[in-house]
Amino acid sequence: MIDPPTRAAIDEAIDASLARLNGRAQSLGGGFADLGLAVARAAAGGKRLRPALVVAAFEAFGGDPAQAGGLYPVAAAFELLHTAFVVHDDVIDHDTVRRGIPNVAGEFRERGAAHGADAVGAALLGDAAAILAGDLLLHEAARLIALADIDQTARVLLYSLFDDAVYVSAAGELADVENSVTSGTAEASALLETAYNKTAVYSFRAPLAAGALLAGASADALAVLEQAGGDLGLAFQLVDDLIGAFGSEEQAGREIGGDLREAKQTPLVALARGTTAWPRVSDALAVAHTGPIAVREAQRMLDESGARQQLRGLIDDTLARVRFTADDPTLPTAAGDLLRVLANRVEDRVP
Repeated sequence: MIDPPTRAAIDEAIDASLARLNGRAQSLGGGFADLGLAVARAAAGGKRLRPALVVAAFEAFGGDPAQAGGLYPVAAAFELLHTAFVVHDDVIDHDTVRRGIPNVAGEFRERGAAHGADAVGAALLGDAAAILAGDLLLHEAARLIALADIDQTARVLLYSLFDDAVYVSAAGELADVENSVTSGTAEASALLETAYNKTAVYSFRAPLAAGALLAGASADALAVLEQAGGDLGLAFQLVDDLIGAFGSEEQAGREIGGDLREAKQTPLVALARGTTAWPRVSDALAVAHTGPIAVREAQRMLDESGARQQLRGLIDDTLARVRFTADDPTLPTAAGDLLRVLANRVEDRVP
């Protein structure tokens, strides 16, 4: 979906924004200068899924990238938004490592310790640095949209998409944390709503709509595309839940069964709770944190309960809606083709 020239243009827009951020940080010196470098590292690499969706939708609706000066800055804004959420998520989850190396919080914990801070002080510094890093990335993302070379009508509509992405994602994140720490047991429907809010809007619905909007899509076509984008995002997150429980270490980017070890309240677990096998599943999940053998037992219990198959059914149904929407006559043929390609790629990730 993302060819080398498009990837290069996206990277250039992201790098330019990060260079500005880092330049401002260097001019202020001290620890803030190091924070600028840490932010740049946090945003480096990655699949660039969200900006790629912006560009793909723009082209599917007949836009010409060569004639759209604001396209790549807007695409870059969605990558910086994603990085901001990731950095803040790491603080929420108390994670200090990402992709096998210290993240922003981890780097500044090490900095604090090297300068004589005790464990509590080093942790405080790490969390403060990561929160500020996420704030800076959010600001840069909004700034990219504010200064993009687009007409004012498009800018107002883009800000509405961006605003919705931030608020809905924040609501989803808070609900996710609340579900994980409270004694209540959330229903599967509530956890599905949380999954949708946390990921679908900012990762799929908003980027696709942004690209289509920049290409001049009609309001009716945008409404259809946003529906399909939301379904794609929900399916993507539900596949992530399966990967977190059953995926390989390569798929998950961490040890196998990470969600089971951490006792995450996911739709998969909620579906298992509704089966007669729940007592056995619950007992297995309670000890999943103890090691690989316990994880395998929890996986077996979830599988035998039928919850895995139920979740796969939800994914299939959601992707079927996307494929049905792809045939909507309101959409250009290329946009329908894009939705089908994306549905297939989400399905291909199912472990």
